[in-house]
Amino acid sequence: MSLPVDNNLTDAQNELYGWIKDYMKNFQHSPSIRQMMKAMGLKSPAPIQSRLKHLQDKGYISWQEGKARTMQIVDEIIEGVPVMGSVAAGGLIETYSDVNERLDISDVLKKKNVFALTVNGDSMIDACIADGDMVLMEPVSDTYSLRNGVIVSAMVEGLGTTLKYFFRKGNRINLEAANPKYETISVDLERIIIQGKLLAVWRRA
Repeated sequence: MSLPVDNNLTDAQNELYGWIKDYMKNFQHSPSIRQMMKAMGLKSPAPIQSRLKHLQDKGYISWQEGKARTMQIVDEIIEGVPVMGSVAAGGLIETYSDVNERLDISDVLKKKNVFALTVNGDSMIDACIADGDMVLMEPVSDTYSLRNGVIVSAMVEGLGTTLKYFFRKGNRINLEAANPKYETISVDLERIIIQGKLLAVWRRA
């Protein structure tokens, strides 16, 4: 597969970065170190970790070192996407209703009709999503198509909208925080609307 080349990166960094973007576009979560090693044809994690550090230092990704699954794409803000308001990463807040500004986003994401929400709170901090970050969401039309463990924005009947990990068992939905200070929200399926699933996080420098 031919990938666009970024002249700010070395060939090795470009190769890994292009592969990561494709992986996250297809699976909506970040790959493991082992998966990156296999894709790059490497037998040691050290080159992958070095390339990830350079990608982070150059502002292309955000991740907690040693925790590949926390990776987020944070670069290439170029094309208009509606910012639909705020989403709680803590308690719950009133749902958004009006588009109040537009955010630029990359070619990788604009094809998906994504929308953006500003994060309020720290309940997703262990997923590298902090208060004030912008989360980029893909609309969800079928809740049953969602995989357990994805991060979603969800409107809970009578309570408001929140950003959490999604888990479904039968007709019961659990919304779990990425911060042990917060309790799981557990509701029946008919009391919840999943508005979007996470594609990426953008953090202003």
